[in-house]
Amino acid sequence: MRQQPRTMAQQQQISLPAKLINGGIAGMVGVTCVFPIDLAKTRLQNQRNGQQLYKNMMDCLIKTVKSEGYFGMYRGAAVNLTLVTPEKAIKLAANDFFRHQLSNNAGKLTVFKEMLAGCCAGMCQVIITTPMEMLKIQLQDAGRLVAQQRVMPSVVTTLKMGGTSAVLSRSYNTAPKPRVMRMSAIEITRELLRTKGVAGLYRGLGATLMRDIPFSVVYFPLFAHLQQLGQHSSENSSVPFYWSFMSGCLAGSVAAVAVSPCDVVKTRLQSLKKGPNEETYNGVVDCIRKILRKEGPRAFLKGASCRALVIAPLFGIAQVVYCVGVGEFLLGYSPYNIYSA
Repeated sequence: MRQQPRTMAQQQQISLPAKLINGGIAGMVGVTCVFPIDLAKTRLQNQRNGQQLYKNMMDCLIKTVKSEGYFGMYRGAAVNLTLVTPEKAIKLAANDFFRHQLSNNAGKLTVFKEMLAGCCAGMCQVIITTPMEMLKIQLQDAGRLVAQQRVMPSVVTTLKMGGTSAVLSRSYNTAPKPRVMRMSAIEITRELLRTKGVAGLYRGLGATLMRDIPFSVVYFPLFAHLQQLGQHSSENSSVPFYWSFMSGCLAGSVAAVAVSPCDVVKTRLQSLKKGPNEETYNGVVDCIRKILRKEGPRAFLKGASCRALVIAPLFGIAQVVYCVGVGEFLLGYSPYNIYSA
């Protein structure tokens, strides 16, 4: 009598630590490479019509280096590097898990089930993504607010959130040369927990779900089909690492541009500090309505090219690390032993 599922159960147990390592390595390498572009994306998305400090991505990066130094481009990177390991591990491992659960006996999935697996993976990752993005955005956008005050030094930038805060309600110095207030992620976290509780870290959760679920629904099925095109043959399902990279880049950039309007809404909602004459928003619908009325439909595509440039290599690198099996190699397993029944 043939023994079955024990092998697959063992595979699931063995591969989980490897997936965590893969997700961590991929996330850290990817974030280090593309973080300056991500900073430019956040600042471009947050600037309003009539108060545009930056013309485009390159202009933003050049002005950032001039005013804040080289490491100014990496403001908020520590938060990302800390939390990207569990975030990427959850996203990639959850997608694998749900694809396995939804597949038929032959291991095949319909496109609908591929999209459903991606949807479930997107829902799982927001546990980490929302607080990570919340903290990262405050740190990334601080330089833009200071630069605004250089243009309009008479206006004091204040934090428009309920309740006062010793850390977060401090305004930047409005002297002719305002200095950047060095707020750490720990200070922001403490203040949010004190004034808002855990819910403060999950501000913009609805918008994050609205972005990450459609992203995963588009990304994972598209990547899987692009990956299939690179298989040597129907008998040999292995794919060259460069094909995994290109598939990850292409699928990532398509998905990123597709959900860019949701990313703009999320960024606006999660920005606690506002510059002079900048709107505050009371939820997703209010944010969409005000952006449409005051800035027009094109505002929803602010930073779209930056986001594509961030996501493409980030997911390309992630898929190479994941598919090559760096974690399996480090743990002494071969990819063949883990993924073959």
